[in-house]
Amino acid sequence: MPTRRLILKTGLATIAMPAVLRAQGLSGQITLQSYSGIFQDNYTKAVIEPFIAANPGVKVNFVPGGTSAQMVGTIRAQKADPQIDVSIMDVTTSSIGNLEGLFEKLTPAEFPVLDELLPEARKAGGEFGPAVTFDHLVLVYDAALTPPLARLADLWRPDLKGQIALSAPPNIQGLALTAMVEKMEGGDYRKSIDAAMKKLRELAPSVNTFEPNPDGYSLILNGVVKVATGWNARSQLYGDQSNGKIRTLLPPEGSVFQINTINLSAGSKNRAAAAAFVRHALSQPAQKAFTERMFYAPTNAKAQIDAKAVARTAAAPESRSTMIPLDWNDILKVRDQWNNRWRREVIAAAR
Repeated sequence: MPTRRLILKTGLATIAMPAVLRAQGLSGQITLQSYSGIFQDNYTKAVIEPFIAANPGVKVNFVPGGTSAQMVGTIRAQKADPQIDVSIMDVTTSSIGNLEGLFEKLTPAEFPVLDELLPEARKAGGEFGPAVTFDHLVLVYDAALTPPLARLADLWRPDLKGQIALSAPPNIQGLALTAMVEKMEGGDYRKSIDAAMKKLRELAPSVNTFEPNPDGYSLILNGVVKVATGWNARSQLYGDQSNGKIRTLLPPEGSVFQINTINLSAGSKNRAAAAAFVRHALSQPAQKAFTERMFYAPTNAKAQIDAKAVARTAAAPESRSTMIPLDWNDILKVRDQWNNRWRREVIAAAR
């Protein structure tokens, strides 16, 4: 999908806005960096446009940032002269930015909304930007696949040879899949991933690509593969938009939470407006709107979400009950080691 730079201006229909969303006297422009495509489109409608309607003096410039690694790289390159005010990216990458001093610490005194968040959301960013969405890894597959997928172990079915798209590390999907396969094999990723590496090496000849482009969902819709790893929120939306051509499986063997954090850049040129946007993004109305539009699980514990929408998110009881208790801070310490093992032991076995 081509990169787009979208500047949202005033002129939206006037609608009633909760007072919490309004910040008196804000003006100027802020730049938000996050994911392109389907995320950008839906986040704009559900979160950005209501913020602008409540703060007509502010423009929001949405810059698609590519992967989370590319986003933090952009912010690192601009450290002496920041152009990005707010970033939404996965927690494994934002944690690197925190260590490098790229993002600000946030306090409840300035951001009272932090006290409304789930404990896991506050823990994700520590003193820095908290979780703004929760999601979990799923298997996505062509609805015409017979028999349909029923478990993670089905990836090793002989009929799927050449029909699988996996996102290998350093992509966060590959890291999550490693922990899931280790658990499936009776192990614990905190002790070893030897069992996962052995099992994934056996799967390698069945993998069509370890770098789905543009993504696994599109490859399925275009008939290139029949199965891919993916994120629940996106797969739910793609399933709706394709009239059910894509189906989603939460593996009964267990899955892993994926966390996106919202981060305020150190040295933001329009900090007041940027901080106001962070407060808005974490607020009950914004969390409700985005969850019900795109099925990311909310991080604000007080957000009142439609029950049908919750049932399709990582917040659903059946989803939470299968989650592997993975600490992404642990993964950060071994990420390079896991990346190297994938290259040597898994990807090399596909050649």
